[in-house]
Amino acid sequence: MATTAMASPAFGPVGRIWDWIYDRAGLSALTYPVPAHADRLGYTLGGISFVGFLLLALTGFWLAQFYDPMPEHVRGSVEFIQDEATLGAFVRGIHFWLANIVVITVLLHMVRVFATASFKRPRELNWICGVLLLGVTIAFAFTGSVLKWDQEGWEALQHNFEIAEILGGLGTFFSTSFTEAVPVLARLYAAHVSILPLIAVLLFITHFFQIKHHGISPLPEAADRGDAPDGKVPAAQLTARYSGHVGRMLAFGGVLAVAAAILGLVFPPALGEAPNPAEEITKPPFFFYWLYALEDWFGVRSILYGSIAFFAALLVVPFVDRSRWRSLLHRRVIAVIGALAIIAVVVLSLITFFAPVAEHLE
Repeated sequence: MATTAMASPAFGPVGRIWDWIYDRAGLSALTYPVPAHADRLGYTLGGISFVGFLLLALTGFWLAQFYDPMPEHVRGSVEFIQDEATLGAFVRGIHFWLANIVVITVLLHMVRVFATASFKRPRELNWICGVLLLGVTIAFAFTGSVLKWDQEGWEALQHNFEIAEILGGLGTFFSTSFTEAVPVLARLYAAHVSILPLIAVLLFITHFFQIKHHGISPLPEAADRGDAPDGKVPAAQLTARYSGHVGRMLAFGGVLAVAAAILGLVFPPALGEAPNPAEEITKPPFFFYWLYALEDWFGVRSILYGSIAFFAALLVVPFVDRSRWRSLLHRRVIAVIGALAIIAVVVLSLITFFAPVAEHLE
């Protein structure tokens, strides 16, 4: 029978301390029965991503102690972080690589959820919440790329301005016309360290509540056999310990942190040249490559329309794939569509990788 309590991780003083925290903080309210397959790597990608966000918050807090978002000081503060601040270059390297890894783990998590049809009844709202979290993740990555304020960051900000102009009144908040009292760069910094984290926290709370309420989704093959009525794993199969499930996610998150630290040491992120408004010579981070290819062919507008189409397609998935089947063998049409979409993004990204830099800005 499954246990809904997190057992003490150790006997002795550590175990007693944990018992005290567990009892006083009411942590039992956060636990839920867990099936054995929840401990598979694919089913822990969401938790791994969450640990990555926590580590990004910690490293970001440290970097914020030395960062000045005012345009006349920002470049100097980034150089100070890189060259003089205590652990500045090391922490910046961890933060940079963590950001890239978390984007990958979030995308892989979405692919796993799509492949196993974990978005189906009764989890449609949680899929929507996950799509919104993906959007917040991309927004974090975009604002972070601007805040380093090198040539790439400057060009990213100019794309932001052009898309704001296309949006007209809807894009006012993202343009210089919103206010002249605070520079756009400072407002992007505020979004990066306060607005986006607040939105992320609210979405995480909703996401976790939905998982606790509906439980971990069943394996597709078991659901197709009728072994998961109403899309829920039977109580008799909830045999994994919740503490072990959380422990695995934390362990994988620790591996993620170590990998980011090693990458930060071996491949420290370079600080690009100071912004030069007279030229356009960079490409965006890899997760925007597919949009860069579209921009090559169709102009800046394709970034906006391509992004809208991408997220709109994700949001309607639960309402299009409504059959009772969950395994890909029984969902061939939606599986082919999903595979073609992934292939298209990969191909467009490879085209950008091998293509020379092109001028897009007016």
